[in-house]
Amino acid sequence: MKHSAVKFDTACIHAGQAPDKLFGGVSVPIYQSSTFAFEDADQGAARFSGKDDGYKYTRIGNPTTAVLENCIAELEGGAAGLATATGMSAISTVFMTFLGAGKHAISTGSVYGPSRTLLENELGRFGVESTFVDTSDAQNVKTAIKSNTALIYIETPANPTLSITDIVAVAKIAKEAGIPLVVDNTFCSPLLQKPLKLGADIVLHSMTKFINGHSDVVAGIVVAKNLELRSKMHKVLCQMGGTIDPHQAWLVLRGVKTLALRVKSAQASAMRLAEELEKHPKVEWVKYPGLKSHPQYELAKKQMEGPGAMISFEVKGGVKAGKTVMDSVNLSTLAVSLGGIESLIQHPASMTHAGMGAVARAEAGISDGLIRFSVGCEDFEDIKADLWQALDKI
Repeated sequence: MKHSAVKFDTACIHAGQAPDKLFGGVSVPIYQSSTFAFEDADQGAARFSGKDDGYKYTRIGNPTTAVLENCIAELEGGAAGLATATGMSAISTVFMTFLGAGKHAISTGSVYGPSRTLLENELGRFGVESTFVDTSDAQNVKTAIKSNTALIYIETPANPTLSITDIVAVAKIAKEAGIPLVVDNTFCSPLLQKPLKLGADIVLHSMTKFINGHSDVVAGIVVAKNLELRSKMHKVLCQMGGTIDPHQAWLVLRGVKTLALRVKSAQASAMRLAEELEKHPKVEWVKYPGLKSHPQYELAKKQMEGPGAMISFEVKGGVKAGKTVMDSVNLSTLAVSLGGIESLIQHPASMTHAGMGAVARAEAGISDGLIRFSVGCEDFEDIKADLWQALDKI
């Protein structure tokens, strides 16, 4: 069943999946096997030569994993997926495929902290250059292109500023320069945004977040617009060994079935909460794509199917005030990550982005009192009451 044949909510439940042919199981079997037997030497040889597409070894491919890859590829409208052990494994696979000594990458300034650290600190040791710009202005991307630029990597909405990049505009710039465009779509999930349809070459997710949605699995995925790109990245992933475990893959498949239900519920509460936060006396400003006050409000309406479940807001009082809120919540969980069925709250300046340093944080728009709130599926009134009592402690 192809994603184009049914509505998205239906595709979440059925995309890439069918009852087990052996016993008729409705749930995809977990092929918890490291290796796969060959009928004879000729079959083994054929599989390793690529003439037979059967399975050989789970680091290279696994039936359960393949179902997940096909499922997310259909939801994203891509040609093929590549599931990985973590979101960072997906990101690492992309970077290692397209970057090397003497190559240059352009990325969103307020990109996920570990993504930036990987480019600057780790790949930088091997001669990879990187430039971080405010990609919400596409002209900044065009200006940053060099003769050795090999990758444009954007995150939209960005983490944790919720700044939005015009994917169509950046895709046009990337195409004219002959540079692949990769979009981290974690904050939206395929329900709310489809970067491949907007011109991107590759889309990736930390499936730990909205796609799985239950804070019990770490996993990632890369979806390519064509099989050639997927093949290039698959070779790198197999050599690096960042393969997802079959049981992980099965758990994510279970999670994705409720993706639409979860995101729609959380999004409805997030919209109401953002509107209320704008009126709160302890709050300086609120960044949420569904608010008219968001700088890219019109762009969000154009390229996203909804504003999502992530809110960033600035409390008055800087780092101290931010930490006070963190220490005062009861219902919301003080934890990193996002996209879980439960509400999660964190303070980037003292937690996820503390390693950037004050100057780099300021340049990326990550202010001292900024709080990132991942709205969950609890009752709205309970979410609000808990956050309001925490804000009262400032």
